[in-house]
Amino acid sequence: MSDATIVLIVMTVGTFAMKSAGPLVLGARSLPRGVERVVDLLPAALLAALAIVSTVGDGRSIEIDARLVGLVVAGFALWRRAPFVVVVVLAAASTAVARLIS
Repeated sequence: MSDATIVLIVMTVGTFAMKSAGPLVLGARSLPRGVERVVDLLPAALLAALAIVSTVGDGRSIEIDARLVGLVVAGFALWRRAPFVVVVVLAAASTAVARLIS
């Protein structure tokens, strides 16, 4: 088994354990309002962090290149509530133009 497969299995089991621990620990009670707001925002924050690290991270260094232009354009399009297909096309086109220019 490869390292990636082992990591995937461990993360799957860990995610399942955390999701099932909530109802077991809380029972019929609901989360406090402050915790609920944070939990609602966590997926978007984690996805944004993953996108940024994947875009500018290059192993042990930060690499600023045309991909960052695409990420910024995609972020702006999402902020303006563009449809997902439009976001992808705009990001790809802006990255291509940035690579053509540089």
